[in-house]
Amino acid sequence: MANCGLYCVNLIKMPFEWLVGLRYTRAGRRNGRNSFISFISAISMAGIALGVTALIVVLSVYNGFQQVVTERMVSVLGHVELYEVSGTGIGDWHATAAAAARNPQVKGAAPFVEMQGMLVHGGDKLRPSLVRGILPGEEPKVSDIGKQMKQGSLDMLQPGAFNIILGVELARELEAKPGDRVALALAQGNSLSNMAPTLRTFTVVGIFEAGHNEFDAGLALVHLEDGQQLVKMSGPFGMRLRLHDMQQAPQVANELRATLPGQLVVRDWTKLNASWFAIVKSQKTMMFIILTLIIAVAAFNLVATLVMTVTDKQADIAILRTLGASPFSIMKIFVVQGALVGILGTAIGVVAGVALALNVGVIVPAIESLFGVHFLSKDIYFISAVPSELRWSDVGAIGVTSFLLALVSTLYPSWWAARVKPAEALRYE
Repeated sequence: MANCGLYCVNLIKMPFEWLVGLRYTRAGRRNGRNSFISFISAISMAGIALGVTALIVVLSVYNGFQQVVTERMVSVLGHVELYEVSGTGIGDWHATAAAAARNPQVKGAAPFVEMQGMLVHGGDKLRPSLVRGILPGEEPKVSDIGKQMKQGSLDMLQPGAFNIILGVELARELEAKPGDRVALALAQGNSLSNMAPTLRTFTVVGIFEAGHNEFDAGLALVHLEDGQQLVKMSGPFGMRLRLHDMQQAPQVANELRATLPGQLVVRDWTKLNASWFAIVKSQKTMMFIILTLIIAVAAFNLVATLVMTVTDKQADIAILRTLGASPFSIMKIFVVQGALVGILGTAIGVVAGVALALNVGVIVPAIESLFGVHFLSKDIYFISAVPSELRWSDVGAIGVTSFLLALVSTLYPSWWAARVKPAEALRYE
């Protein structure tokens, strides 16, 4: 005892249930049966660690894809959009922009008009598209389209020139290139009986690539004045705002509803794409549940481990009971043993998962180079690298879930150990 030092003193102060539970966890390699129990326990720990690692990495990659898609989406849409309730347009958009700019989160504002139409090229190439009228000088304040131009520039949209810029996939489907002329067909009229298409010819002056198929395959840009002329409006249909922090968009939208003059409809980017974000959220939830089952299978292996330990240690349990240990104390011994396996497995999994999630950008290219494969084709996914965004809230939820599953797995074997009768257990010893 004199040579133990502080470590032995701490062990003496520790409740005996912890002492016995810890000893059962690390002991038992003197015969084949106990070695097998230790092996099963190690397999359970490894299974928990593997499940936790996989769940952290998969959710981080999922978060990365969601972040990339969201950024590309709002790079074209803007963070907040304003519309006039009457549908006649915003008369003085400069005044509305100045009023919106009083909010400290608003970084920029730009007017726009939108119309649904059919683009025609060569007589047999037709594609439905959303045509947006913009001001080339103001558009860079609210979107990144100016930086996404593959050919031409926004400045080539001049009032009265009826020039048009197409998304890269839309141009490919129409087989149109800069210099070609395309026809835009718009439906005009107030009812189905008098609705007639209006045709207007535009000259293609540029092509952009936003990296989001919805816009690359279905969006075309014209000058604001040309767009207003097509829809017969004296002012812009609405305004788009860019914020310093896009995550504050719902709060800023509520503030603008209360402070902006006139009857305006205010929507933030989460409302503009509500169905897409609902699908993403449900898929992430299902992914969490499915991968948690891997952890559950490994955690419930602890049941077999602890049942075998209880069977092997019945004589020890009987001796402890005769020395005065209560059934609850016996339960605590095996809960400690199982919980320790769960904690160690979870800790190993969290460390490995975090390390992998933070280095996906290095690991995946190394694997691709080693095996000569390419996981993401830029032609299909518009990105060539696997993105990853580690969220500590996900790590915490995974760690807690893993530990709770391991803890639940200890309840039945511990309850069974507490029901061991000392007389029957010692009868054949």
